[in-house]
Formats: sequence, structure tokens, C-alpha cells
Amino acid sequence: MRVTRVTNQVGALDGARAARLRVIAGPDVGLELALPPIGVVIGADRGCDVPLTDPSVSSRHCTVSPTAAGFVVADLGSKNGTSIDGVTVQKVIAPPGVILRLGHTLVQLLPADEVVEIPPSTRDHVGALWGDSPGMRAVFAILERAAHSDASVLFLGESGTGKELAARAVHDESPRKDGPFVVFDCGAATESLVESDLFGHVRGAFTGAAGDRQGAFAAAHGGTLFLDEIGDLPLPLQPKLLRMLEAGEVIPVGSRKPERFDVRVVAATHRDVFGEVGRGGFRGDLYYRLAVVEVHLPPLRQRKEDLARLVGIFLERVGARALVSTIGGPALLRLAGYHWPGNVRELRNVITRAVALAGPDPTTFAELPILLRPTAPAAEAEVTAKADRPFHDAKQAVVDRFEREYLTDLLRQSAGNLSAAARLAGLERKFLYKLLERTGLRQKSATSAEAGDPDDRDE
Repeated sequence: MRVTRVTNQVGALDGARAARLRVIAGPDVGLELALPPIGVVIGADRGCDVPLTDPSVSSRHCTVSPTAAGFVVADLGSKNGTSIDGVTVQKVIAPPGVILRLGHTLVQLLPADEVVEIPPSTRDHVGALWGDSPGMRAVFAILERAAHSDASVLFLGESGTGKELAARAVHDESPRKDGPFVVFDCGAATESLVESDLFGHVRGAFTGAAGDRQGAFAAAHGGTLFLDEIGDLPLPLQPKLLRMLEAGEVIPVGSRKPERFDVRVVAATHRDVFGEVGRGGFRGDLYYRLAVVEVHLPPLRQRKEDLARLVGIFLERVGARALVSTIGGPALLRLAGYHWPGNVRELRNVITRAVALAGPDPTTFAELPILLRPTAPAAEAEVTAKADRPFHDAKQAVVDRFEREYLTDLLRQSAGNLSAAARLAGLERKFLYKLLERTGLRQKSATSAEAGDPDDRDE
């Protein structure tokens, strides 16, 4: 099956037509190239299609070929093996976003970016989301199309940008509008109970399970399940969620019998999930399954032309409709000059508070006591990377500086104990040793290890 990801930011992705490879850890970190349909050979030999400088990589380590079903990965008898999620593989079909470990190098396989042009919507709102700015009209255009399908949708954006409102709008304009809309907050649920809350449990499944309980999927049968803060979903539960998305069935905790549910899943997070995939904190196959349609909601500071309309809406909601016609002047300019770290949610609270604290019967918007938190405006136009050297040299300098600063602080937090440092950083100790050696911090850490934890001595 071919899955296309549509997004209002980076276009559609189709693993069957084009793909790319990038090195996310190891001596060659930052290397990225397109994968030809015929595939590539990866290894330490300079004659390979993708030559790596990692000494733990074999001369001809493995092959990778993009297909309609994913990526065919085949080990070529390498000394250290080719592994996925800690499992050594010989020949497999891997999903988009998968990360291969070749020695001390991590390689991620991804679909290639393709741009899909979708004309902006002519509407100024979808559901309870309002806006006339170009960014919001682009969002509305995606929502209008996505609503009429059963495709999974992933909403990305800062807190307060309206991700739940967007999810509700998709549900309300879909053929499932008469079914339930169930919200499940992955960030608020405790890790020990999140599986039961999502998939349900049967009597006796664990201490305190006095009876059967339906989970969020069962409650959303025939409708839409909104998984808020999906980036906080524990990694061990992600394969089970993927199974539900792929097969439409779950196994309640304590049961062996799968149950099928007709549920459309939409999700949201403020996290950089794509970056988490690269760091191993989120499964790539689950990301691509959730992000069939990906919608980036712009922060309020990027759509300030919507301020007056939004202020008017919030004034009407708190019973100050008479002030709407007076919005403007210095008071509105003051709002436009604010950074809005809390986005539309913060604007709503500011207007609600202003009306509550206003004197008796204010006649103009300018009379309202607008209280804003002191904050420095974001330097969005500031250039932090100078084009004063070749791209790869400049990028490597930034990576080197980051690694040294990160590892220095890591050693400080772990008091020089490399076992503790590796656990804190989520790295294998041998890989951590290599990083310390490359950044010139190895001698310092080895000395500390010999004085502290005997397990941290050089191997």
C-alpha cells in the first residue's frame, strides 16, 4: 500500500517514488543524499555508493533499496551486523523513518520531499478556528480536504495555537460528525495506566481491575479519537498504537482476544516529532502513519493581521459586544507589538481579564486595562549562521560546538561517572567514549572513571 503524506509546510511524501538517506549519528553525521530506485551499497570502502568513515563499519556493510512497500535492507555479511531497534537483521522490508545501526553509525531512511500546491481557502473560519491571514487560509484548505476522508491527521504547533479546535473542526465536517469525538491526553495520563486508558482492560488484568473497562478506542467507535500530545506517548506503547492504526484492532490489557473498532485517529503535539524520530524517541513508522495529513498551525506572532478579528470574537464571548466597533488605535498596536508566547489562548485570557478588571461601563476598547507579561520579542530575522565558509564546514563547526558543550555538561551532571552519563544521555557507553575522544574530553572522563565507577574504565 502506498501512503502519501500531505502537509501545508513541506509537501507530500511518497516512499515509492523517491527517497533519501541521512546519517544522524557517527563520524559522518549530517551526510544526506537521495536514494536512486536501484538502491545503494553502504560501507567503509571508498567504492561504495555511500562510503562511511566509521571504522566499525565493514567495507561492504549492507544494501538499501526503496520500494513501494518501504525500504529493502540487506546485510552483506558485515562484521558488526545491521540492526533495527536493537535487533540484528539479514534482509527485511523496513518502513519509512526507520533507523539502521551500522557499527557506531545511525542511518535514517526517509521518503523524499515533494511539494503539493493547494490553493488557499476562501473561508475565514473552519469550525471555531478563525483567521483571514494567508497562513490560516492555507490551514483551512488542508482541513477542508482532509475532513472528507478517513486519513489520519497530525497537528503540529506551539501550545495555544488551536490544535484541538482544528481536530474538532475536521470531525464536525466529516462523515463521522454524528459519531463521538473523544479526546485522550497522552501527556496527562500516567505511564502505568495509559495502556488501559487507551485500549481498555478486562477483569483481573491487574490489581484493582474489578471489572471490564472500555478504553478510548472503544468509546470513539464510529467517530474520531483525538490523541493530544502524542509526542508524550511512551515508546513501548507505540507499536500497539501502530497495530490499531494498521489493522483496526486492539487487545485490551489482560485479554488475548483482539477487538475491532471503526475509529478515525487525529493527533497533535507541540513537540518536534520528526526530530524525535531521528533521536530514537519516537517510532518512524508510527510518525508516518499518523502524519498522512500533517498540518502546521502558525503561532499568533506570525498572523497578527488576525488580531483585531480575534479580539472582537473574545469581546463578544464575554459580553462586551459594544466595544468591538472601537478596536484599533494605540491599544491594538500594543497588542501587535507583543510576542504572544501563549498564542491565541493567551490572547483570550488577556481580553477576558481586561473586561473583568475594567471600570463600570467602558465605552471604548482603549479603556480596557490590557495587562501583558514582560517578554522580549523574538528575533525572528536574526541570522545566527553566517555564510562565510562552505556549507558542510559551517554545519560541522556548529555540530562540534554542540557536542562539546553537551558532553561537558553531561559529565558535570554525572560527576564524571560514564555509566551514569550514558544512561542520562540515552547512549551506549562505547558510543559515548567515541564522542568524548573526538571532542578531546576522553582523558578527563577516563581519569574520573578510574577514581569513581570501575565499570567506566577504558575497554
